[in-house]
Amino acid sequence: MPHRSSAETTGAGAMTSALWSALGGTPEMSERVAITGRGSLPSVFAVSDFAAASVAAAGMALAEWSGARSGLLPDVSVDRRLASLWFGFSIAPEGWALPPAWDPVAGDYASADGWIRLHTNAPHHRAAALKVLGTAAERAVVAAAVVRWRGDELEAAIVAEGGCAAAMRSMGAWTEHPQGRAVLAEPLMRMEAGDAADAFAGEFDPSRPLKGIKVLDLTRVLAGPVATRLLAGFGADVLRIDPPAWEEPGVVPDVTPGKRCARLDLKDTAGRERFKALLSEADVLVHGYRPDALEALGLGAEDRAGIRPGLIDVSHDAYGWSGPWKNRRGFDSLVQMSSGIAEAGMAAAGADRPVPLPVQALDHGTGYLLAAAAVRGLSLRQTRGTGSRWPTSLARVGGFLMAYSQGPVADPIGKAEPGDYAPDVEQTEWGAALRLNSPLRLGNAVMRWDRPAGELGRSQPVW
Repeated sequence: MPHRSSAETTGAGAMTSALWSALGGTPEMSERVAITGRGSLPSVFAVSDFAAASVAAAGMALAEWSGARSGLLPDVSVDRRLASLWFGFSIAPEGWALPPAWDPVAGDYASADGWIRLHTNAPHHRAAALKVLGTAAERAVVAAAVVRWRGDELEAAIVAEGGCAAAMRSMGAWTEHPQGRAVLAEPLMRMEAGDAADAFAGEFDPSRPLKGIKVLDLTRVLAGPVATRLLAGFGADVLRIDPPAWEEPGVVPDVTPGKRCARLDLKDTAGRERFKALLSEADVLVHGYRPDALEALGLGAEDRAGIRPGLIDVSHDAYGWSGPWKNRRGFDSLVQMSSGIAEAGMAAAGADRPVPLPVQALDHGTGYLLAAAAVRGLSLRQTRGTGSRWPTSLARVGGFLMAYSQGPVADPIGKAEPGDYAPDVEQTEWGAALRLNSPLRLGNAVMRWDRPAGELGRSQPVW
């Protein structure tokens, strides 16, 4: 078994146990986990501990599943440095460049009484913000308009228009806010037992433990695609479904290896019927819709369970499943502003503007938790004969992370180095690229993908 570093018995180890407990796991599984390596991403919160712990939680779920299928429990090893790097970008293009991650208008702006972040990567979100502000899509013009607004008033106006924005709040203000109180009272990961279902049969391959598992992926930027990337990396058949016009060029090369990506219009009758046909054969559904969105399409939780009895239904949203903001659109960077993370970073750094986490840790950490929940759901179906539902949220995961502060870092993790990448070249649709080595080892199994990364919509919506 790999040598344990001191990190496992300090912050990363405590986080690993806490995450596994939140997933309903048994304490003895933690004995099979080794966290190796050293270094930390500089941050006011323990981001590298969280990276290692969330990857370890997914590893423990995979080990449990392997035990349920084969009777043998593999050891789990997590590389702390690689886990931290996977919380950024896992891909290094060779001879081409990734598209910009952010729309030119997106970012933090000074308001009349503080700071606000506008999220404008999606065209309709950008249009909503510009309509409220009454400006063209020029950053200087937008800044001049934003500074005339109080942050909370502009936030409310943009959200009412169908856009995405978040005024910066302190941690104290968030804990007193109606939505903060609601989401922090929720469990980190809730599990609800579903309908009876048969156990999985057939040959089990410990090198590809999820081989034969069908995962229907209804997720977009960024937590859900991280989850399904890991599931595909251990052999699952992942079919991602996007709306006809949806694009997310800044992250697609990073999150699509191993997946088939198709398009369906769920607002169209024919598209919904094709989706239902796909769902009727799926073992796992992962989705990131707001609580009311699928219900409005006639695809609520009970409908999904009726279409596929025994389904493992795994989901996340931005701000939680209760409270006045439960149906609010949101993203990692906005939740960091709302919940006090960016303000805490600013205060710790003595800065004059918001200081977010060094990576989108809420998205990535949530992604690995979703993957862990999906695999725990498979194990429960195998051992208890039931499906299950597993909801969580970026805001609740943020509340978990904010309980683990971090002081000055003596051994900072910087950019990825050549030795951090796997030697095999990935021939993506955009060109050759290197992919970071797997941060997770399950016995002798590591993340690897049968398909290179590629464009959305390149496949047909069929299993």
